[in-house]
Amino acid sequence: MKTRITLIFTAILVSLNVSFAQQDEECMNNLQIFSEFAKKKNYDEAYKPWMVVRTKCPKFNRAIYQYGEKILDDKISKTTGDEQAAFVNDLIAMYDQAMEYYPQYYTKGDVLSKQAQIMFDYQEVLKKDKLSLYNAFNKAYTEDKDNFTNPKSLYTYFSAMVDLFDEKKKTAQEMFDKYDDLNEKIESEVSNYSALLNKLIEKEEAGQALTGKEPSYKRSYESYLTNYDIISAGMDQKLGERANCSVLIPLYERDFEQYKNDAVWLKRSVNRMYAKECTDDALYIKLVKAYDAAAPSADTKVFVADLLMKDGKESEAFKYLQEAYDLETDPVKKGNRANKIAITLKNKGRLSQARTYFENSLKLNPSNGRPHLAIATMYANSANSCGDTNFKKRAVFWLAAQEAAKAGRVDPTLGTLASQTEANFKAKAPSKGEIFQEDMAGKTINISCWINRSITVPSL
Repeated sequence: MKTRITLIFTAILVSLNVSFAQQDEECMNNLQIFSEFAKKKNYDEAYKPWMVVRTKCPKFNRAIYQYGEKILDDKISKTTGDEQAAFVNDLIAMYDQAMEYYPQYYTKGDVLSKQAQIMFDYQEVLKKDKLSLYNAFNKAYTEDKDNFTNPKSLYTYFSAMVDLFDEKKKTAQEMFDKYDDLNEKIESEVSNYSALLNKLIEKEEAGQALTGKEPSYKRSYESYLTNYDIISAGMDQKLGERANCSVLIPLYERDFEQYKNDAVWLKRSVNRMYAKECTDDALYIKLVKAYDAAAPSADTKVFVADLLMKDGKESEAFKYLQEAYDLETDPVKKGNRANKIAITLKNKGRLSQARTYFENSLKLNPSNGRPHLAIATMYANSANSCGDTNFKKRAVFWLAAQEAAKAGRVDPTLGTLASQTEANFKAKAPSKGEIFQEDMAGKTINISCWINRSITVPSL
């Protein structure tokens, strides 16, 4: 009897192994077939063998989901109506499968935000209303904020909130809270990618070539920073007049007593009033003082300095700005502090001090090219004051052009502006004919006044 049971059990195992082997062989064959078609972008032919593998062996190979996106995107682009809706829904379902079988590659925040974006992009064919779309993005953000990083989806998320506000389905406070929340998220991502990019830029500036995957990483970091810059501006544009002083002041007046000890609410209120230039209103002063009392920090020192500056107390104001700078520990944020201090000094005509802070900013956050452009503009604006001959005065524009070129080299968001600025300054510098006439080719000119730098005249 025992022998018979053993034989039966062995037969079952053998049949199962044969079945699994046959399934594996079928899946392997179809995997190879759909992969070859997909590589050639023949997605129509790839579809059937891909579906065989996806259905029978969903855990067989990650290529099922990597190529699956392209295969289904192709189907979606070639269909309409109910047929298109079916493929869209299948793409959404496929992401759930990808997250289930390959969670190490497909995080919750990334998958849910991709699904929300797909639903938004095809809202008409899927018959989705704005609230359900917003809720889809909100689910992704609240359940896995760390991995919700796609710039386009972050913008769409906020855009959906504004649309609901316009339909009176969300309050102004909810809209502002979401704006602030997403802005802080973007700032965090920009800080992360800037830190990564800074290491590569510092390596290049030291004369070392990038190796291995570093050039690819650099392009990726630059792409993210460019896109975050674009969507940040897009969010401001979308918010537009919905956040002007006539809206903000009554809202914050109404809620001040309730939130006067809430550091987060105070910070966001002060930031919003400052950004929208509502700083002349008495409420702004009240908010700043409450914010500094509730949570004194580098942020509050900047706002207090702004108030002192308005009162003409410059020396005291700069002490607060320096405190804000000294309190900051994060290199990227500290670099931004230095940049803001430099702008304030520049606006007050204290150009040498401003340049020092701009240069500090560049040391701390070299992938931000704006300080280079600011220095370039200061040089150009000082040209008439920094030379005893017309040639030497105009030579300052070469120095300005060099600084503008640096901005474009380190900061992908400034490429076009930096090259245009560089070309503009070069056009104002002495011509080749003037260089020849003055016999200055290849010679060094020491530039006087606050600039106190030298420039080598271009060779002919």
